[in-house]
Parts: sequence; C-alpha cells; structure tokens
Amino acid sequence: MNDNVPLSGDGPALELQDVEVVYERRGRERVRAVAGASLTVERGQIVGLVGESGCGKSSLARASVGLVPTTAGTVRFEGREVTPLTRRARPRELARLQMVFQNPYSSLNPRRKIGSQLADALDVLGLAPSADRRGRVEELLDLVGLPASAAARYPHQFSGGQRQRIAVARSLAADPSVLVLDEPLASLDASAQAQVANLLVDLSRRLSLSLLLISHDLAIVRHVADVVSVMYLGVMVETGPARSLWSLPLHPYTEALIGAVPHPDGSGFLPEALPGEVPDPAHPPVACRFHPRCPYAFDRCSTEDPVTLEIDGDRTVACWLQAGGGPPARPAERPKPLPLLHVKE
Repeated sequence: MNDNVPLSGDGPALELQDVEVVYERRGRERVRAVAGASLTVERGQIVGLVGESGCGKSSLARASVGLVPTTAGTVRFEGREVTPLTRRARPRELARLQMVFQNPYSSLNPRRKIGSQLADALDVLGLAPSADRRGRVEELLDLVGLPASAAARYPHQFSGGQRQRIAVARSLAADPSVLVLDEPLASLDASAQAQVANLLVDLSRRLSLSLLLISHDLAIVRHVADVVSVMYLGVMVETGPARSLWSLPLHPYTEALIGAVPHPDGSGFLPEALPGEVPDPAHPPVACRFHPRCPYAFDRCSTEDPVTLEIDGDRTVACWLQAGGGPPARPAERPKPLPLLHVKE
C-alpha cells in the first residue's frame, strides 16, 4: 500500500461525479440505489470502495462501466464519457475499461475451454493475429499465476481462487488500463482471498493498472488500496488515504466498520456489531442517512443534509461532527470524541 502513488498521463483514469442510479421496484416505486456519489481513480492507483451490503456499491460499479444507466451525473474514463452498453459494438477506447465480477463460475462459460474464452477478446478487438493467439493466451495465464496447460481445461476443473484468476486474465486480454472489481474476493476462502489480493496489487504495479476494488471487507481493502472511499446508503461519507483512514476515521460509520473487524490472532478487543441494518433505499432517513444508527447523532443530524468537507487536503467527510456543529452525545463506554482536524469548506 502506498499513499503517494506516482501518477502518469493527464487527468484521472476513472471519474464519477454526482452519479445517481435509480431502479423501479414493482413497477411503481423508485429506488435510488446511488444517490449522488462521486469517486475518482487516478492513473496507477488502487481505490477501495467499502460499505455494508445494500449500500449501493455494486450499482455504482456497474454504472462505472456502463452496465446500468445513470439517471444523473457523469462517468468518464480517461476523459471520455462512459455510455450504457447496447447491442452495438462498444467504442474501442472504452474496451480498456473492464469489470471482474464476484462469482467467477457464473461469469465463465462452463461449456468452453479456458483458452477459447481468453482468446475471445483478442479476436474481437484484433489484439493478436491468429498465429500469435495461443502464445498470448499462455502469457495471460502466466500473468495470473496459472500454467499454460490451464488453457485446455474447463472452468469446473479449477478451484474458486483459480477461476477468479481466470476471470482477471480474461479482463487483461483486452489490454485494459482500468479494472473495476465487484467483490472479487467475497466467494473465496481466506487463503485464496490473500493470494488473489496480492495478485491484484502485483498486476497494478507491474502493468500500471488502475483498480476500483469494491468490498464489504475493510480489513482486506486496508492492505490493498491506496485510497479508500466509504459508501453508505447511496452516498459517499468519507474518502482518504488508506493508512490515514484506518488510523483516524472521521465518520462514525467508518469507525463502526473498523470496529467490526476482528483481529486475525484473536488479540485486542472483540468486534463490535454495528447496531441496526441499512435502511430501505426507497425510503432513506431524512438529512444524514446514518443518523438513526449513529451513537454521536445530535439535533442537526436529523434536520440538515451534511455537507462534504475537505480535511487536511487529502481527505473528505460528510459529517456534522467535523463541522464543529456542537458536542455530540457519546456513549459512556467511548469517552474519547472523534478528532476534529483542520476543515476547509
């Protein structure tokens, strides 16, 4: 993990500004799964997007690559607007924006050999002549730590971790500059999670890949990402360098997520369960969306939407506690208040 990743090129690799994603439920009710979220992935950077299930992370991930349409806001990949996918061929420039899904078995064709599936992107995009295609497939397998013989096997002949490596290799076949990974480690055991996480970091550094890694597991993101964005009920509540965010969370929701992470060796404190559940996004709480579950909430939190504040230049947080709006009511077992740093409106 590196808080100061050297950047290359002009502008961000991927930029989402005030994005909204709305679904219709039962034909009448409108659900704002993403309610004005902004996120930036710089070139060569690994950004982790975390939050509980139901917070809108996957919807934002799909919107970032055009799998679901946005109802407001903009999504730009290397300066070019990302448009929703249609039956027509996607612009070649946008083919370098790729996505890896949570379940690799469902995203791979069980009736086709791995080599054929990896060769599809090479064929469609014309990235390798027919004579060179086999060699490129073997190169892709080697990049993700699999032997060349894997090309002749079917998906069911691999473990979950190996299938996820194949899914990553298939995305790499398009020669991408940005990978969006939607919970790529969630279906793997602990050992495979660590191996695939290390692989992603290695690929990012070796190939100058930008990664947007979506996860509900803050412990994994802490060790992989350069920057972490925390999402709650469709909005971003905090963003900052991974080390800083972990050591000094500024939003109560971030603090709660960190408090729920167990220590691998069993030492230290017992994980604390975050009270309540994520509300229905069709009927979100008014004002601050987190205030019904927040142990520090005071009157302003239930009457005004929090503004996003810039903290010490490289962090943002949407919380009235950091605006100096008044002393929060804090449980007796947690005597220390949240830190108030230098705030820039």
